[in-house]
Amino acid sequence: MAAVGAAGWLGGLAGARSGAGALVAVGLVGVLLAVSIRLLGDRAVRLGAACLVVAAGVASATLLRGEAVDSSVVADLAQRRAVADVTGTVVSDPAVIEGPWGRQVVVRLRVDAVVARGTTYALGALLVVIGDPAWERADLGSRVRTTGRLAPADDAEVAAMVTGARPPVRIRGPDLWWRGAAAVRSSIRQSVAGRPAAQRALVPALVDGDDAEVPADLEQDFRDTGLTHLTAVSGTNLTLVVGFLLLLARAVGVRRRWLTVIGLLGIVGFVLLARTEPSVLRAAAMGTVGLFALGNDGRRRGLRALGVAVTLLLLVSPSLATSAGFALSVLATAGIVLIGPPVQAALARWLPMPLAAAIAVPFAAQLACTPVIAAISGEVSLVAVLANLLVEPVVGPATVLGLGGGLVGLVAEPLGRILGTLAGLCVGWIVWVAQRGATLPGATLSWGVTPLALALIVVLCLATAAAAPVLLRHRRVGALLLIGSVLVVLGVPARIAAGPARWFGGWPPPGWVLVACDVGQGDALALSVGAHAAIVVDAGPDPDLVDRCLDRLGVTEVPLVVLTHFHADHVDGLPGVFRGRSVGAIEATPMLDPDVGVAAVRDVARSASLELTAATPGVTRTYGSVTLQVLWPDLPEPVVGPGDGSLANDNSEVLLVESHGLRLLLTGDVEPPGQARLAAALPGLVIDVLKVPHHGSRHQDLDWLRSLQATAAVVSVGADNDYGHPDVDLLSALTADGTVVARTDTDGDIAVLAGEAGPHVVTDH
Repeated sequence: MAAVGAAGWLGGLAGARSGAGALVAVGLVGVLLAVSIRLLGDRAVRLGAACLVVAAGVASATLLRGEAVDSSVVADLAQRRAVADVTGTVVSDPAVIEGPWGRQVVVRLRVDAVVARGTTYALGALLVVIGDPAWERADLGSRVRTTGRLAPADDAEVAAMVTGARPPVRIRGPDLWWRGAAAVRSSIRQSVAGRPAAQRALVPALVDGDDAEVPADLEQDFRDTGLTHLTAVSGTNLTLVVGFLLLLARAVGVRRRWLTVIGLLGIVGFVLLARTEPSVLRAAAMGTVGLFALGNDGRRRGLRALGVAVTLLLLVSPSLATSAGFALSVLATAGIVLIGPPVQAALARWLPMPLAAAIAVPFAAQLACTPVIAAISGEVSLVAVLANLLVEPVVGPATVLGLGGGLVGLVAEPLGRILGTLAGLCVGWIVWVAQRGATLPGATLSWGVTPLALALIVVLCLATAAAAPVLLRHRRVGALLLIGSVLVVLGVPARIAAGPARWFGGWPPPGWVLVACDVGQGDALALSVGAHAAIVVDAGPDPDLVDRCLDRLGVTEVPLVVLTHFHADHVDGLPGVFRGRSVGAIEATPMLDPDVGVAAVRDVARSASLELTAATPGVTRTYGSVTLQVLWPDLPEPVVGPGDGSLANDNSEVLLVESHGLRLLLTGDVEPPGQARLAAALPGLVIDVLKVPHHGSRHQDLDWLRSLQATAAVVSVGADNDYGHPDVDLLSALTADGTVVARTDTDGDIAVLAGEAGPHVVTDH
């Protein structure tokens, strides 16, 4: 059955990629099989015939479904942008998106009647509806009617989109089972309503895949630590829920066939709770495979069940053949079934069986998925096995308690909240592991996506799978490998090489919002916009220093570089930002002065195939959880300066930043005249964190700086500089107002974190 499932998968891939050529290829294989029939045994012939039939069936289904969508009446109407009345059943939960036209809602509709251009069509098609917030009330399973303009869709499974859809008119509400599932989902959310935001969002995601409120930065942390499967419906969810249900049934005396009935009812209930979308059906199938793999002869039974599940899923939904999620689910399950048992047996020779299983399962799943993850993201997670090992003890309790909180909350809300609180506490540990793991120096390893790079990672994974059981069976070798892996992931070698400060300081601190890099006499700031991603504001005078600082922060993606002005102490380090990192854009002040700095920046931008753009006053942009607003200079278009740099400082780009509830003012080297104009333009401006202008020079509009009421101030300055920076009187005045002042010349790298009572400053020295 594993071979048959693999043949069906290949047939689906061929059908999606090669079109009609796939059927020709399958036919040729059939001819070769017929010619070779006398050379093969009966069993081999039957197996070959089964593989051929399934491959042909999946390839044919892929082609026929694609043709049915492309040639449908709805697709033709969409090409002509026709306005249509559509009637159908809501088949997905409404998803809210924020677009250029405001708040919109996206929902999928299985239609059976379309009226367009005076003609009524009775048909079956899947449409994506984009409408106003009234669509948030479109319950899953309800039958509705709406009117909108049809447009072509990118999804091969979707016949068309309905844009500008009018509010839905309900014809019939959801059936009883959908209402029941909705009530349980609502009760799960209610049971954790009083918990912190991350727990409040993650418990429903863990139990039933309701991830609508999971923050983007937390999702990125989960991706970096190999815990993404916990934020979506996976086979693990079903295995935990149904496994717990079976344990309860056994405890009350249920035996034999009735256990099978209860297990099947549990699977159906789980699918209804998590929704009947392809990803949920896939997860249910993989979870069922996991149940088969339990008990005696689990490896053989699990592999057979996996083959059956893959075959049925592909025949029902051929588009899964090209789905990355499907590939990851199948490979993870296959890894657990094939690689897990020998690794577990090897570890069990010198470790307790529960601990051996806790290590072997995530190791096997992650190893099997690594090539696909590398192909998708260009990265390999080194911390995934450790992270999964740390959270595994609480995943089961969190899932069962979260579901229990929802079910019990339907009849006794206070008791449901108690269970929800316990689930939230378990989830709090998972969140901490994900956030801390994502900041580790060894969290991810960049990997190419070229055919050679992917072939190499496949070979390495196969070699590791073969060698692991042999090596791990020996106590000393296994212990050294496990301890060494943990040390590498924790970045201990890098910390030792970097000196005592890195070892004891735990740099960077988790949850950093802003880091002022110690780059000597100059500015280089990093604003975190997610795991391994940061906006860089200025680059300092030395490429090596800014590169080293960003390396320590684990920054590999820079969506935006902002250069406040073109003096050497702010732009000469720019090449270091590009070392081993992807940079999305470069923006600078519109005052093009001095010309030497402008030319140098343009050369760097040109070599990276980027265009140097000028900041526009008043423009606001959002990157992840960070919002930037350009406050200064008030130049509507680029201006060529005198070339000597005399106008550069006072025309520095000034940014107001909002991140994680903090307001930060990044001032470049703006001088008193510019500061006075900012004070006049923005009376009453209050911030949390101030980047002190011009390295703490004594030339400041002190009244304006004090009026900002900053809780913390950061001075980016070089030790023993010849300019007298920072000015002692300036620092004393800020300190006297209760501002905590940190400076790079004495404190090293400076990190600002968002605390409950405001900003919190952590230094590297």
